[in-house]
Amino acid sequence: MKEVTRKMMTDVAVFAMSQVAFYYAFKYVMSSLDPNRQKRQDSKKVADAKLGKLGLRGKDLQLNEYEEQISAELILPEDIPVDFASVGGLDGIISSLQESVIAPLCYPELFANASGLLGAPKGVLLYGPPGTGKTMLAKALAKESGATFINMHVSTLTNKWFGESNKLVAALFSLARKLQPSIIFIDEIDSFLRERATGDHEVTGMMKAEFMTMWDGLTSSTDRIMVLGATNRPNDIDSAILRRLPKRYAVSLPNAMQREKILSIMLAATPLDPNFKMAELVRRTEGYSGSDLKELCRNAAMRPVREFLRSKQGRESVAERRRLAAAGASLNAKATSSDATPNGTLTPSEGDVAAAASPASKIESRPLRNSDFFVIDSAATPVNGSRSAPMAVDEEPLD
Repeated sequence: MKEVTRKMMTDVAVFAMSQVAFYYAFKYVMSSLDPNRQKRQDSKKVADAKLGKLGLRGKDLQLNEYEEQISAELILPEDIPVDFASVGGLDGIISSLQESVIAPLCYPELFANASGLLGAPKGVLLYGPPGTGKTMLAKALAKESGATFINMHVSTLTNKWFGESNKLVAALFSLARKLQPSIIFIDEIDSFLRERATGDHEVTGMMKAEFMTMWDGLTSSTDRIMVLGATNRPNDIDSAILRRLPKRYAVSLPNAMQREKILSIMLAATPLDPNFKMAELVRRTEGYSGSDLKELCRNAAMRPVREFLRSKQGRESVAERRRLAAAGASLNAKATSSDATPNGTLTPSEGDVAAAASPASKIESRPLRNSDFFVIDSAATPVNGSRSAPMAVDEEPLD
């Protein structure tokens, strides 16, 4: 009898162990077949790195897999080279954003009011012709606002599995709530939240409905979450979305004073000829956007460089640099195949390579002249040279 009992217990134990082994093997096989497994792992690594730089940990925040995917879209202030001082000609909009949006969003205790009228808006819209600095203004806002900045790409919210997109939209706002004060930035917002129609796909309609529902926050009226949108087609945005974007700033083509400030910022580190006339350049750039001005300055700065490269000295300099680059490549190959010298001294050829890489060996071109601008080139014709019809969207009045 004891022998039978022992055998039964052994069989039960073997069966249980086999079932456990089968479960983990099946789970491993299924996870290996998951097409989104690698994407989720990569998103988790990126999210952990960004949250770590912000002094946060995903475990402390208890992020689910959807929130981890969204957290990969976080923008760190140190990764942005643009600040408000780099944005020229938009001082009025910057002041209004700092006073009416950033301050109430980040410091709500200063705006405590029994009536509840003082507070940050739920949404801000930047609209205007292409190249006028809308995205650049958003970058500066991400660097200097002090709020968590989520640069939301619509591709991150889309998924081929039914219902997954809605979960990602919900995760976007739940993550923003955990990291508040938060700013959700959507560039070209008209492509995602355009006017709804009966011909829209079912999934698109569900995503928009989920986005608007989470945006309103029926049970979370005190959340410090703001949606920032940028577009050059504001008339295509759904009316329900525009209602949720009460602050609207028209970023128009720069006037003469604004163009002068933009050009001064762009040419600040560029040597200018003593006879250079900024007023003449400002006068001739009527109708240019900020992007057009940047391309114009870049193209003008290349003219002295092209002159140098076409000269005898320039050709010799390029040939010498090619020789030094080839010598450096051969030295690197030797360094990987042999030990370094005991005293660590440089050979003459190594010294030449080091000298070629030094800042003093950079090309020294002549200062810019007014004649360097407006040559026959693609930069000579502004993209927005003729003003388009006015956009039928209420504009935020500036002081």
